Amino acid sequence: QVQLVESGGGLVQAGGSLRLSCAASGSIFRVNRMGWYRQAPGSQRELVATITSGGSTNYADSVKGRFTISRDNAKNTVFLQMNSLKPEDTAVYYCNAEISRSFYRAAYDYWGQGTQVTVSS
Repeated sequence: QVQLVESGGGLVQAGGSLRLSCAASGSIFRVNRMGWYRQAPGSQRELVATITSGGSTNYADSVKGRFTISRDNAKNTVFLQMNSLKPEDTAVYYCNAEISRSFYRAAYDYWGQGTQVTVSS
């Protein structure tokens, strides 16, 4: 079994900051790409940021310059530092990781349960 557990969501005023964390645990051989997605009410889930095991990052245009993704490979943990938050950043944020459970098995996508981020104006 593999679990992704997120923490760090909450309510913040516009212009404020939050830091999300997501730890992968369980039967893990290797964690490849990790990332964050978000889904606002009535909208589709969208990519926020991803990071490879080597540290290469990718961001949605809407968060570039405000959000920073990072990871601790030793702890299979990914972080999302969110600064200068806007009301339009309000959404449920989901952690995602591509994980191999053994040398002989293919990697699959796993998802966390989601954490609510609410930005008030």
